[in-house]
Amino acid sequence: MVIQIILFNGFDELDAIAPYEVLKRSNEIKDYFQVSLVTLDGQKEVKGFYGLKVNVDATISVEKRPDMLIVPGGGWNHKGEQGARKEAERGVLPQIIKQFYEQGTIIGGVCTGGMLMAVCGITKGRTTTMHHLASKEMAALGCEVIGARIVDDNKLLTARGVTSGVDLALWLIERFVGSDVAYAVEKRLEYERRGTVWRTSATDSN
Repeated sequence: MVIQIILFNGFDELDAIAPYEVLKRSNEIKDYFQVSLVTLDGQKEVKGFYGLKVNVDATISVEKRPDMLIVPGGGWNHKGEQGARKEAERGVLPQIIKQFYEQGTIIGGVCTGGMLMAVCGITKGRTTTMHHLASKEMAALGCEVIGARIVDDNKLLTARGVTSGVDLALWLIERFVGSDVAYAVEKRLEYERRGTVWRTSATDSN
C-alpha cells in the first residue's frame, strides 16, 4: 500500500512524523507500506511550525497518486504566517486533496489537517473528529464532529489532536494488515493506544 504524507511550510512536526515512524516500524515485520514524505512545490526541504527542517522524498503527482494521502495540520489555531490555514487560503492543496479523493485515494487528516479536507468539501455531511480548538470551524463546514480519537468514515479518516497521529497509524495497520501486527508495533513502541476508533459501516459511505 502506497502512503504519502504531504508536507508544507508550517506543518506540525508531530502530526507528520508520528504516523511516518509508526508505519515504517510495521515494515520491520514485513514490507506492508511504501511510506514517503512529499511536497507540493518541488521543495527539497520543508520547515515545520516549530522549526524542524525535513528533506522530502518527492513532489506530489496526480500521475503517481497514492493509495492514501495523510494530511498534517499546523499553525491553524495559531493563525500563523505559514501552515494549514495558509494552505487552505492558497487553495492548491485542498484542490489536490479533492481530486485525489474523487479518483479513489483514501484521505487521512491529523489534527487540523482535517480542516484542509473540510475546506475542499469532501467531508460535508460526513462524520469527523477535530482538535477541540477548531471543532466549531469544522462543524460550520457541514461536518458532524464527534469526540472520538479517530473517525474512520471509509475513505475519509480524521484524527482528533496532535498526538493522535500515532493512533491513526496504528489503526491503519490494524485495518489494512491486522490487529496482530498493530499490537506488535504498539508493544515495540511502548505505547498504549488512546480513545475510541469510531467507524462507519462500509455500506454507509464511499
